[in-house]
Amino acid sequence: MFVKRVLCVAVCLLMTLTTSFAVELQGMSAVNVTSDTAANAKNKAFDQARRQIIVDVLRQYADEGTLISAVSDAKSSDLMPLIASSSIDGEQLSDTTYTANIKMTIDEDVARVWLSDNGIQNWLNGGASADVFAVQVDMTHGIADWVGLQRVARAKKIDLNTKMLSSVSARLELPTSVRNTFVSSVREAGWHVENKDGVLRISK
Repeated sequence: MFVKRVLCVAVCLLMTLTTSFAVELQGMSAVNVTSDTAANAKNKAFDQARRQIIVDVLRQYADEGTLISAVSDAKSSDLMPLIASSSIDGEQLSDTTYTANIKMTIDEDVARVWLSDNGIQNWLNGGASADVFAVQVDMTHGIADWVGLQRVARAKKIDLNTKMLSSVSARLELPTSVRNTFVSSVREAGWHVENKDGVLRISK
């Protein structure tokens, strides 16, 4: 009985750890579209919601500028496969207008392929997400903040695995084994730390 209880606890802990690093690619869009018919208004509303949600959700894991451009230029049929599921709340229709709150979930695997095919730099980790965590660095003071962050990392012997670096932001991918040390160190150095949708965001 004791052995069963220990095994149960171990499985639950493992599931909790795995879930905590899962990426939830879900967003919502409130639409109010008018067209010549209700059917056309609904089709336009779903296309509008799909584009908005793809940008809103994936901008956390991809280069924002090229993402927005690619979504804007893409055909509706090219974006449909990215959506794994959708749901509607508060739907209202008239002869020419469609209003609703549309929620959509993006298929991570399809999104990763689509981003790569369109030459969009991205940080969707896929199967490796349980071993690493993503860090979004927002730098108000530009290079000075980056130099300060490097100083903190060197002091704790943490290798900043930099995936993207600009004058105002950076994207890192660090081993989960250093997460606690990294968080406590940057907080002590005056960084604001926030966990959002599986991405650790730090800013000054």
